[in-house]
Amino acid sequence: MTMDIKIVKDQQAGGQAGYQLFADALDAGANVFGLATGSSPITIYQALTASDLDFSDKISINLDEYVGLSATNPQSYHYFMQEHLFNQKPFKHNYLPDGLATDAEAETSRYDRIIENNPIDLQLLGLGVNGHIGFNEPGTAFSELTHKVALTPSTIAANARFFADPNEVPKYAYSMGIASIMQAKHIVLVAYGENKAQAVAQMIEGPVTEAVPASALQNHANVTVILDEAAASQLQK
Repeated sequence: MTMDIKIVKDQQAGGQAGYQLFADALDAGANVFGLATGSSPITIYQALTASDLDFSDKISINLDEYVGLSATNPQSYHYFMQEHLFNQKPFKHNYLPDGLATDAEAETSRYDRIIENNPIDLQLLGLGVNGHIGFNEPGTAFSELTHKVALTPSTIAANARFFADPNEVPKYAYSMGIASIMQAKHIVLVAYGENKAQAVAQMIEGPVTEAVPASALQNHANVTVILDEAAASQLQK
């Protein structure tokens, strides 16, 4: 396994590096883009929306969505993606989990079929401080496909800053599983800041273990990691 590690000056430079990977993927004929929410991908989306790249005949598939939030809820990942990318850069079709789906088994099966029918060419990921990717928390089986996840207290606490009332923070999410993510042809992971440094080091240089979900990426043939200097600060090599 060789991960291509790009260390950039700041999040703006990371956005440009990520933009270039999307542009290269389009040039190479990519049709399906796996997308992530959270603060880490925002500068990539800013660079994409400012560009003349055309996604109007492409498909997007998002990693995850909170259970219990409608697509129009300002805290939903549907809403986030509309605000940060889709309103400015329309795709032919955007797939996201349905946060209001009440039958978890039916919803996760539906999503697995979408991924199976639309193999992901480029998958964008952020990284949780506990090493999670998507909402695959530590201890998630590497064999897991799309599933309903009980969010850990640390993830709930990290998300509380987006909600006026901490009691409104969702306790569950639908998420692509690690096996779903690993099916993508090219994976791009973005991480910034000192608080991500330990997870970055464990992901890249630590043992491959379900205790650090992102360490599964060591077993993927084509991974690009975009880091700022703070996030890269605990790497030994």
